[in-house]
Amino acid sequence: MMVNSTVFKLDSATRSLLESVNTSIAISVIYMIVTVINLVGNGLSMWLLVFRTSPKTPSVIFMINLTLTDLALGVALPFQIAYQLQGFHWTLGTNMCSVMTLVFYTNMYCSILTMMAIAINRYLGVVWPMLFRKMQKKSFAFIGCLFMWGLVLSVLHPLMTTDLTFDIPELRIITCFDVLKKEMLPTEYAWLGFVFSMVFVLFLFPFCVTTFCYVSVIRELGRYAKTSKKKKAVRLAIIVLLVFTLCFAPNNILLLTHIVIKLFYKQSLYMAYKLSLCFSCLNSCLDPFIYYFACKEFRQKLRQIIHLQNLSSSVDSMKMEHKESLHSTHIAFESPEREPL
Repeated sequence: MMVNSTVFKLDSATRSLLESVNTSIAISVIYMIVTVINLVGNGLSMWLLVFRTSPKTPSVIFMINLTLTDLALGVALPFQIAYQLQGFHWTLGTNMCSVMTLVFYTNMYCSILTMMAIAINRYLGVVWPMLFRKMQKKSFAFIGCLFMWGLVLSVLHPLMTTDLTFDIPELRIITCFDVLKKEMLPTEYAWLGFVFSMVFVLFLFPFCVTTFCYVSVIRELGRYAKTSKKKKAVRLAIIVLLVFTLCFAPNNILLLTHIVIKLFYKQSLYMAYKLSLCFSCLNSCLDPFIYYFACKEFRQKLRQIIHLQNLSSSVDSMKMEHKESLHSTHIAFESPEREPL
């Protein structure tokens, strides 16, 4: 929600959200589940990508970049959970509020751009293999990651230069990014430019490029590749597009709609937007599945770990059975059953 800090008036939609205990608990539970899955899945992914995957191809470097943003979100989510459970009352100061908000949005948009980069890399490898060989250098991947971070941070610059906390005396709470000062940007058109750059530059354009790349890869593999390779490409495309449509699309569409109707019609969709922001965090739980289908080395190392665990557990169980067998034989030998007279 946007308000003029000199003439403050809380709209009914935002008030109902801030006063809704059930909504606060529901969002917190989702964040708790996401935090656990995020830290476990991405912690394992980071270990595999950094220490068990070699060589460090551009795709692997992009995946490491994506995992870093996901882990940053996993670390930030407990602060958001505490904020929600305290009734949308922020107690950690303005700087921490800005950091947490920035982590949320950099995770979303860096994830989108990184998935686009992985899609382009796969497209070049399948459709333009000669060009792909020339670009398989780590320097290209590092430059690409730096460009992504630079683009995202430049678009989100207003979030870094504004106090995102807001004191609401009537509710006795201090919000963090739930009520924004309208003077954060100078004019209504500046607000529109800010939101349009987020939605169109950081979401819609990467979504179109990613879709084109995966459709082209599937079509190319359908001509000559084995059925198994085509199936893996289809699964990867489905997972990536699922992340876009379920995690990113609702949030960005609602953000654009909410800002437009708030600026020009004085209406609000903030409750729906807040829920969509919550579900956008689910992308960090689905990213390890992208690594599994996108990186052969990652897939092989994960299978090796699972196989070794299964193998060690089966060996342990065999040892236990053997010990129990020896133990029972020992008892039977020392205490034989007496035959009836």
